Amino acid sequence: MSKVQIFWDPDGFELDSLGSKEFLRITDGDTPYVSLSVRLLSIDTPEVHYPGTGKPSRQDENLAQLAAWIRADQAPIRPGLANYILPRLESGNAGTLQERQGEQATDAFQALLDERLTRPNGSKRRVFMRGADQPFDQYGRALVYMAPYYSSSELETLSYRQRITFNLALIELGWAATFPIYPSIPKFSDLTLLQEMGREAFLERRGAWAEPTMLTGYEFRMCVKLYNITKKLVAGEKVSSSARYGWIERYCVDMISREIFDPQSYYWVAPYNRIFIWPADVSAAVGRMNLLPARPR
Repeated sequence: MSKVQIFWDPDGFELDSLGSKEFLRITDGDTPYVSLSVRLLSIDTPEVHYPGTGKPSRQDENLAQLAAWIRADQAPIRPGLANYILPRLESGNAGTLQERQGEQATDAFQALLDERLTRPNGSKRRVFMRGADQPFDQYGRALVYMAPYYSSSELETLSYRQRITFNLALIELGWAATFPIYPSIPKFSDLTLLQEMGREAFLERRGAWAEPTMLTGYEFRMCVKLYNITKKLVAGEKVSSSARYGWIERYCVDMISREIFDPQSYYWVAPYNRIFIWPADVSAAVGRMNLLPARPR
């Protein structure tokens, strides 16, 4: 019996009006291109390009400097989160590792596409896409779950795990971290599978989890933002309170205990149990998911 305590069955939608689409290419581990740009929901892979089109490897010195500022108590970060993140920053190669793992995640995604979109006779399958409550992200990408499009006869021969989405397959391989963001949360059966596969990959140190000093994609982006804010503070520039703490905004829910944690306490939740919530959505999420205040740690 699953330990997941969040019950969630969104209506979702199929992209019927767009029809089935032919696969074209990928640009990184969680951004495939069909005839429109899509972003795979509920997962996050290491970055190949960040910030902007820049290479993460260029952030090695910056993140090492951020670690020094944190040690000197010059960064707007609480001690608990600082202790959690410091070993990853003090490695000296946080950006290089992020970029390398991003490339490996991209290769893993490409291998999945080559394998699962090729029929036994060599012809190519189309892809099936299903959206959730939020149809597009801030970059105009369709937010979807994507899987090979199987015929009815093929589906009769496949188990549920054999026909999982590419989203789940990347979680299973360890090249993506679970990253559901309210309200675009998978239905209960898929949320349970997301948690189980994420837990297995994490505990067995598959893919990116094999590196103890790895940063998830969202943690890497968070640290780059914290570096930029701290750099201004160290230089004596005036920084508003909202900007000072704007490098980390999302609340975090433990899908097992239903506890909700403030943004700088997300690390108390195991990576495979995390659901994230933007501040503006917290009130609605607390009611809809019956959330509980986090117990003191």
